[in-house]
Amino acid sequence: MDIERNLREVERRIAQAAMRAGRAPDEITIVAVTKEVEPWAIEAALNAGIRHIGENRVQEAREKIERFSNLEPRPTWHMVGHLQTNKVKTAVEIFDIIQSIDSVKLAEAVSRHTQSTLPVLLQVNVSGEGTKSGFSVAELPQAAEEIAHLPKLEVKGLMTIAPLVKDPDEVRPIFQRLRQLRDALGLEHLSMGMTDDFEVAVEEGATMVRIGRAIFGERR
Repeated sequence: MDIERNLREVERRIAQAAMRAGRAPDEITIVAVTKEVEPWAIEAALNAGIRHIGENRVQEAREKIERFSNLEPRPTWHMVGHLQTNKVKTAVEIFDIIQSIDSVKLAEAVSRHTQSTLPVLLQVNVSGEGTKSGFSVAELPQAAEEIAHLPKLEVKGLMTIAPLVKDPDEVRPIFQRLRQLRDALGLEHLSMGMTDDFEVAVEEGATMVRIGRAIFGERR
């Protein structure tokens, strides 16, 4: 598997999507999602230019972060999976940004345990799927206001996970709605789009795309 070639192809597709939307490709950050990815593959991605890494599980992430702790420049580590409150203390010690704040209770725990100001994104369940975490569209404004007043948290934007569909264009309204919510709150970032739909997400304003399979292939 040629990880560098895969990454260049992802970058090419992002650039084309950005051009279609009248955007600059450098407005979009690739967060390489390394759940169940072997260390050699992560190293290959870093050597190919990846600077942002997303992990879903705290324990798995801690081992990887320790392994690559001496790298210069140091990659930025993103928590992109569901974060349990009993894992918060470890998470705030090892991650640079938490993308998956899905409740006020979780935000309060993160605020309580972090020793320094921590950037966070609020996860929104735009589609309303029962299997997905996140604030509902209706409860987001009040929750965002409450979280914005918590100490040591810096709310930088919104994140969503779109439904799995055969035609990526079907999830365009999900991304459009998240952009509207972000704009209404006056925030900066939109983390949306994964391997199956990142081009549509870029066209709709994503500033971060979370890419796993398109870079690393299918998980074992």
